[in-house]
Amino acid sequence: MNKKENIVRAAVKIFSEKGIEKTKISDIVKEAGVAQGTFYLYFPSKLSLMPAIAEIMVEKTLTIIKGNVQKDVSFSTKIEQIIDSIFMVTRDYNELQALIYAGLASTEHLKEWEAVYDPFYVWVSDLLREAKSEGVIRESIHVERTAKIMIGLIESAAEQIYLYDSDKDDQARIQKIEVNQFVKHALGVKD
Repeated sequence: MNKKENIVRAAVKIFSEKGIEKTKISDIVKEAGVAQGTFYLYFPSKLSLMPAIAEIMVEKTLTIIKGNVQKDVSFSTKIEQIIDSIFMVTRDYNELQALIYAGLASTEHLKEWEAVYDPFYVWVSDLLREAKSEGVIRESIHVERTAKIMIGLIESAAEQIYLYDSDKDDQARIQKIEVNQFVKHALGVKD
């Protein structure tokens, strides 16, 4: 692991323990095992870490989704697997996601959100493009815009359960069913 990754992982740990406001850069570098000057080679401030932390979370989410979405199943089943995966990630990493949102919202780095999410958008766009070419979803779908809307909808529905209420598995099950039906209806899924 390189020094920048060590700093980001240390920041996640310390932010989770102390909160963003109470964390000092000296806490982060001590945990990372690097000099304070090394920190400033990569980040101008502790809040500038937020996009890097968000990027790790998006990479983890996408890795989990790719691992859970089976290749040889119907598009409809793939949608269900995506929804299940996003709900699972939101449940399992709710504290980290809340930390990221709080950190990004309190900085000028919120504008970097789209760039951080780009690999996720591309992956879902490709999935939609393939379904569209197979005639499984509406021809009028604009895949790039729809990918962003779909990801935002599913994440928001998961966050309503796990970021604000937490440990509401029965509500999560119902919410997943509703989101699944909504997405499939919006896409005009035909399989």
